[in-house]
Amino acid sequence: MPTQRLTDLPDAVRRLIEKVSGPIVDVGNINAGLNSAIAARVRTPEDTLFVKGLPMDHPRVWTQNREAQISPYLRGIAPELLWHIEEDGWSLLGFEYVNGGHADFTPKSRDLPAVMATMRRLAKVPAPALELKSMPHRLRTFVDDPADLSWFAGDSLLHTEWNPHNVLVSGDRALFVDWGWASTGAAWIDPALWLLWLIAHGHTCDQAERASATHPAWALAPAEGLNALARVQRRLWDSIAAESTDDWANPMREAARSWEEHRR
Repeated sequence: MPTQRLTDLPDAVRRLIEKVSGPIVDVGNINAGLNSAIAARVRTPEDTLFVKGLPMDHPRVWTQNREAQISPYLRGIAPELLWHIEEDGWSLLGFEYVNGGHADFTPKSRDLPAVMATMRRLAKVPAPALELKSMPHRLRTFVDDPADLSWFAGDSLLHTEWNPHNVLVSGDRALFVDWGWASTGAAWIDPALWLLWLIAHGHTCDQAERASATHPAWALAPAEGLNALARVQRRLWDSIAAESTDDWANPMREAARSWEEHRR
Protein backbone atom coordinates (compact mmCIF):
# COMPACT_ATOMS: atom_id res chain seq x y z
CA MET A 1 0.00 0.00 0.00
CA PRO A 2 1.28 3.53 -0.76
CA THR A 3 2.46 5.63 2.17
CA GLN A 4 0.79 8.99 2.72
CA ARG A 5 3.21 11.74 1.66
CA LEU A 6 3.63 14.70 3.99
CA THR A 7 3.69 18.06 2.22
CA ASP A 8 5.54 19.89 5.00
CA LEU A 9 8.53 18.79 7.03
CA PRO A 10 7.59 18.12 10.66
CA ASP A 11 9.56 20.23 13.10
CA ALA A 12 11.40 17.15 14.39
CA VAL A 13 12.49 16.21 10.88
CA ARG A 14 13.67 19.74 10.14
CA ARG A 15 15.74 19.79 13.33
CA LEU A 16 17.35 16.44 12.52
CA ILE A 17 18.29 17.55 8.99
CA GLU A 18 19.79 20.78 10.28
CA LYS A 19 21.73 18.82 12.88
CA VAL A 20 23.75 17.03 10.19
CA SER A 21 23.55 19.35 7.15
CA GLY A 22 23.22 22.88 8.49
CA PRO A 23 20.43 25.47 8.28
CA ILE A 24 17.68 24.73 5.75
CA VAL A 25 17.28 27.45 3.15
CA ASP A 26 14.55 25.91 1.02
CA VAL A 27 12.46 22.73 0.77
CA GLY A 28 10.82 21.34 -2.35
CA ASN A 29 8.53 18.32 -2.33
CA ILE A 30 9.27 15.37 -4.60
CA ASN A 31 6.00 13.94 -5.92
CA ALA A 32 7.28 10.71 -7.42
CA GLY A 33 7.41 7.51 -5.44
CA LEU A 34 4.92 5.83 -3.17
CA ASN A 35 6.80 4.43 -0.21
CA SER A 36 8.10 7.40 1.78
CA ALA A 37 6.30 9.75 4.14
CA ILE A 38 9.07 12.28 3.55
CA ALA A 39 10.56 12.87 0.09
CA ALA A 40 12.03 16.32 -0.36
CA ARG A 41 14.72 18.36 -2.06
CA VAL A 42 16.45 20.26 0.72
CA ARG A 43 18.80 23.21 0.17
CA THR A 44 21.30 24.38 2.76
CA PRO A 45 23.90 27.15 2.37
CA GLU A 46 26.46 24.51 1.38
CA ASP A 47 24.58 21.85 -0.53
CA THR A 48 21.41 20.44 -2.03
CA LEU A 49 20.29 16.99 -1.00
CA PHE A 50 17.39 14.58 -1.32
CA VAL A 51 15.86 13.44 1.94
CA LYS A 52 13.50 10.51 2.33
CA GLY A 53 12.08 9.16 5.53
CA LEU A 54 9.54 7.10 7.43
CA PRO A 55 8.32 7.13 11.03
CA MET A 56 10.13 4.54 13.11
CA ASP A 57 6.85 2.71 13.76
CA HIS A 58 6.05 2.35 10.04
CA PRO A 59 5.83 -1.31 8.95
CA ARG A 60 8.27 -0.70 6.09
CA VAL A 61 10.89 1.25 8.03
CA TRP A 62 13.21 -1.72 7.44
CA THR A 63 13.56 -0.53 3.83
CA GLN A 64 15.35 2.57 5.12
CA ASN A 65 17.90 0.40 6.90
CA ARG A 66 18.29 -1.78 3.83
CA GLU A 67 19.10 1.25 1.67
CA ALA A 68 21.60 2.52 4.21
CA GLN A 69 23.31 -0.87 4.41
CA ILE A 70 23.58 -1.40 0.67
CA SER A 71 24.59 2.12 -0.32
CA PRO A 72 28.39 1.63 0.09
CA TYR A 73 28.31 -1.09 -2.58
CA LEU A 74 26.58 1.09 -5.19
CA ARG A 75 29.14 3.77 -6.05
CA GLY A 76 28.34 5.14 -9.49
CA ILE A 77 25.15 3.08 -9.64
CA ALA A 78 23.00 4.96 -7.12
CA PRO A 79 23.14 8.48 -5.65
CA GLU A 80 25.61 8.70 -2.79
CA LEU A 81 24.17 8.35 0.70
CA LEU A 82 25.42 11.22 2.87
CA TRP A 83 23.87 10.24 6.19
CA HIS A 84 21.30 8.06 7.95
CA ILE A 85 19.56 9.23 11.14
CA GLU A 86 17.24 7.36 13.47
CA GLU A 87 16.09 9.77 16.17
CA ASP A 88 12.97 11.40 17.56
CA GLY A 89 10.70 8.80 16.02
CA TRP A 90 12.04 9.17 12.46
CA SER A 91 14.30 7.23 10.11
CA LEU A 92 15.83 9.65 7.59
CA LEU A 93 18.20 9.15 4.66
CA GLY A 94 20.08 12.07 3.12
CA PHE A 95 21.37 11.54 -0.43
CA GLU A 96 23.26 13.67 -2.90
CA TYR A 97 20.73 15.51 -5.05
CA VAL A 98 20.79 14.48 -8.71
CA ASN A 99 19.72 17.04 -11.29
CA GLY A 100 17.83 15.07 -13.89
CA GLY A 101 14.56 13.44 -14.74
CA HIS A 102 12.98 10.03 -14.55
CA ALA A 103 13.84 7.59 -17.31
CA ASP A 104 11.82 7.42 -20.50
CA PHE A 105 11.10 3.76 -21.28
CA THR A 106 9.26 4.31 -24.57
CA PRO A 107 10.60 2.79 -27.83
CA LYS A 108 13.64 4.58 -29.28
CA SER A 109 14.15 6.55 -26.07
CA ARG A 110 17.66 7.94 -25.74
CA ASP A 111 17.59 6.92 -22.07
CA LEU A 112 17.58 3.18 -22.73
CA PRO A 113 21.32 2.80 -23.47
CA ALA A 114 22.18 4.71 -20.28
CA VAL A 115 19.86 2.51 -18.24
CA MET A 116 21.39 -0.64 -19.67
CA ALA A 117 24.94 0.67 -19.13
CA THR A 118 24.24 1.09 -15.41
CA MET A 119 22.45 -2.25 -15.26
CA ARG A 120 25.54 -3.89 -16.76
CA ARG A 121 27.66 -2.14 -14.14
CA LEU A 122 25.40 -3.46 -11.40
CA ALA A 123 25.85 -6.98 -12.77
CA LYS A 124 29.54 -6.75 -11.83
CA VAL A 125 28.85 -5.98 -8.16
CA PRO A 126 29.07 -9.07 -5.93
CA ALA A 127 26.08 -9.50 -3.67
CA PRO A 128 27.15 -8.08 -0.29
CA ALA A 129 26.96 -10.09 2.90
CA LEU A 130 23.69 -8.51 3.96
CA GLU A 131 20.38 -10.04 4.93
CA LEU A 132 18.76 -9.65 1.50
CA LYS A 133 15.61 -11.45 0.43
CA SER A 134 16.04 -14.10 -2.28
CA MET A 135 13.93 -14.15 -5.42
CA PRO A 136 12.73 -17.73 -4.78
CA HIS A 137 11.46 -16.55 -1.41
CA ARG A 138 9.81 -13.43 -2.82
CA LEU A 139 8.05 -15.31 -5.64
CA ARG A 140 7.10 -18.44 -3.71
CA THR A 141 3.38 -17.62 -3.51
CA PHE A 142 3.02 -17.11 -7.28
CA VAL A 143 4.17 -20.49 -8.61
CA ASP A 144 2.00 -23.48 -9.45
CA ASP A 145 4.94 -25.86 -9.21
CA PRO A 146 7.40 -25.10 -6.36
CA ALA A 147 10.13 -26.68 -8.50
CA ASP A 148 9.98 -23.57 -10.70
CA LEU A 149 11.54 -21.55 -7.88
CA SER A 150 14.88 -23.22 -8.57
CA TRP A 151 15.15 -21.21 -11.81
CA PHE A 152 15.27 -17.97 -9.83
CA ALA A 153 18.02 -18.90 -7.38
CA GLY A 154 21.41 -17.23 -7.58
CA ASP A 155 23.87 -14.98 -5.79
CA SER A 156 23.67 -11.88 -7.99
CA LEU A 157 22.67 -8.53 -6.51
CA LEU A 158 19.36 -7.42 -8.06
CA HIS A 159 17.44 -4.16 -7.89
CA THR A 160 14.11 -5.71 -9.04
CA GLU A 161 11.92 -2.56 -8.92
CA TRP A 162 12.11 -1.08 -12.43
CA ASN A 163 9.40 1.56 -12.29
CA PRO A 164 10.90 4.48 -14.29
CA HIS A 165 10.52 6.65 -11.17
CA ASN A 166 13.34 4.52 -9.73
CA VAL A 167 15.72 5.51 -12.53
CA LEU A 168 17.18 9.02 -12.65
CA VAL A 169 18.80 10.16 -15.89
CA SER A 170 21.23 13.06 -15.84
CA GLY A 171 22.95 13.71 -19.15
CA ASP A 172 24.18 10.36 -20.41
CA ARG A 173 24.20 8.80 -16.92
CA ALA A 174 21.48 6.71 -15.29
CA LEU A 175 21.32 6.12 -11.54
CA PHE A 176 19.06 3.68 -9.73
CA VAL A 177 17.18 4.70 -6.58
CA ASP A 178 14.90 3.00 -4.02
CA TRP A 179 16.90 -0.10 -3.06
CA GLY A 180 14.61 -1.25 -0.29
CA TRP A 181 13.66 -4.37 -2.28
CA ALA A 182 17.17 -5.29 -3.37
CA SER A 183 17.40 -9.08 -3.54
CA THR A 184 19.61 -11.94 -4.57
CA GLY A 185 18.86 -14.26 -7.46
CA ALA A 186 19.76 -15.32 -10.96
CA ALA A 187 21.56 -12.51 -12.79
CA TRP A 188 19.12 -12.53 -15.72
CA ILE A 189 16.14 -11.62 -13.54
CA ASP A 190 16.78 -7.85 -13.51
CA PRO A 191 16.73 -7.44 -17.32
CA ALA A 192 13.72 -9.80 -17.46
CA LEU A 193 11.79 -7.67 -14.96
CA TRP A 194 12.86 -4.48 -16.76
CA LEU A 195 11.39 -5.69 -20.05
CA LEU A 196 7.90 -5.77 -18.50
CA TRP A 197 8.13 -2.03 -17.91
CA LEU A 198 9.33 -1.57 -21.50
CA ILE A 199 6.26 -3.44 -22.76
CA ALA A 200 4.03 -1.32 -20.53
CA HIS A 201 5.57 1.78 -22.13
CA GLY A 202 4.93 0.76 -25.72
CA HIS A 203 7.50 -1.86 -26.73
CA THR A 204 6.41 -5.08 -28.35
CA CYS A 205 7.50 -8.24 -26.57
CA ASP A 206 10.15 -8.85 -29.25
CA GLN A 207 11.47 -5.30 -28.92
CA ALA A 208 11.61 -5.56 -25.14
CA GLU A 209 13.44 -8.89 -25.24
CA ARG A 210 15.95 -7.51 -27.74
CA ALA A 211 16.63 -4.57 -25.40
CA SER A 212 17.12 -6.92 -22.45
CA ALA A 213 19.32 -9.22 -24.53
CA THR A 214 22.06 -6.54 -24.46
CA HIS A 215 22.56 -7.45 -20.78
CA PRO A 216 25.41 -9.97 -20.45
CA ALA A 217 23.37 -12.30 -18.24
CA TRP A 218 20.56 -12.66 -20.78
CA ALA A 219 22.54 -15.20 -22.78
CA LEU A 220 22.64 -17.36 -19.63
CA ALA A 221 18.90 -17.25 -19.10
CA PRO A 222 17.36 -20.70 -19.63
CA ALA A 223 14.23 -20.62 -21.78
CA GLU A 224 12.31 -22.60 -19.16
CA GLY A 225 13.42 -20.15 -16.49
CA LEU A 226 12.15 -17.20 -18.53
CA ASN A 227 8.90 -19.05 -19.17
CA ALA A 228 8.49 -19.71 -15.45
CA LEU A 229 9.20 -16.07 -14.60
CA ALA A 230 6.65 -14.94 -17.18
CA ARG A 231 3.99 -17.13 -15.56
CA VAL A 232 4.90 -15.84 -12.12
CA GLN A 233 4.83 -12.20 -13.21
CA ARG A 234 1.40 -12.61 -14.75
CA ARG A 235 0.02 -13.94 -11.47
CA LEU A 236 1.85 -11.29 -9.45
CA TRP A 237 0.59 -8.37 -11.54
CA ASP A 238 -2.93 -9.78 -11.69
CA SER A 239 -2.84 -9.69 -7.90
CA ILE A 240 -1.37 -6.19 -7.70
CA ALA A 241 -3.81 -4.71 -10.23
CA ALA A 242 -6.78 -6.27 -8.48
CA GLU A 243 -5.95 -4.35 -5.31
CA SER A 244 -4.31 -1.16 -6.61
CA THR A 245 -5.83 2.09 -7.86
CA ASP A 246 -2.49 3.36 -9.22
CA ASP A 247 -2.53 4.26 -12.90
CA TRP A 248 0.49 2.06 -13.68
CA ALA A 249 -0.99 -1.15 -12.27
CA ASN A 250 -3.27 -2.07 -15.17
CA PRO A 251 -0.66 -1.36 -17.90
CA MET A 252 1.75 -3.59 -15.98
CA ARG A 253 -0.85 -6.33 -15.72
CA GLU A 254 -1.42 -6.15 -19.48
CA ALA A 255 2.34 -6.17 -20.08
CA ALA A 256 2.77 -9.26 -17.90
CA ARG A 257 -0.10 -11.01 -19.67
CA SER A 258 1.39 -10.15 -23.09
CA TRP A 259 4.82 -11.43 -22.15
CA GLU A 260 3.45 -14.66 -20.66
CA GLU A 261 1.50 -15.32 -23.88
CA HIS A 262 4.60 -14.46 -25.92
CA ARG A 263 6.64 -17.03 -23.97
CA ARG A 264 4.20 -19.90 -24.50
